[in-house]
Amino acid sequence: MTDYFTLLDEPRRPWLDSDALKQKFLTLSAQFHPDRSHGKSEAERKAADQRFSEINTAYNCLREPKDRLRHLLELELGTKPADIQRVPAEVTETFFEIGRLCKEADQFLANRRQVTSPLVKVQWFERGQEQIDRLIQVRQKIDSRREELLLELKALNAVWESRQNNADTKPELSLARLDEIYRLLGYLGRWAEQIQERVVQLSFD
Repeated sequence: MTDYFTLLDEPRRPWLDSDALKQKFLTLSAQFHPDRSHGKSEAERKAADQRFSEINTAYNCLREPKDRLRHLLELELGTKPADIQRVPAEVTETFFEIGRLCKEADQFLANRRQVTSPLVKVQWFERGQEQIDRLIQVRQKIDSRREELLLELKALNAVWESRQNNADTKPELSLARLDEIYRLLGYLGRWAEQIQERVVQLSFD
């Protein structure tokens, strides 16, 4: 398994400075960019292309908190995090609220598509704004919860580093919570996508 932290010369930890990470990525990608391989042997060009591709993959992984956590857990555990379908208890209420609103939006859209009168269509689009407003309110709740998790992740980073620096202590507790945050970010991300899809449909469909 390729260690993307090592590839980008970053310490293996839950939180990374996005600006510093981007700067390292730009420096390395410029160094191995295919345009710099002109005049080199085929083997050297292939090696540079491979390195360039790996650097891009590493950056795309580490810059996203959820993907970075998944990769960190894979490296630490030696395997991918278990695929658990159960919604975490702390977001169960939000899960049901999103399900209800999405179902209402889908039914509203189905009914609106059956309208043929231009005048009535205008009325339905106005009613659709109410649906959009409710969805946006829930989206704001999701965004707020995501920011809370990112703040917690940043705080856990200090705990992680202190335990990593102590050779006699393993960060089991940090790993457990990091796994929970990874899953929560995954659920919140999917729900945000579902809401955005409905908002776009209600706005233009």
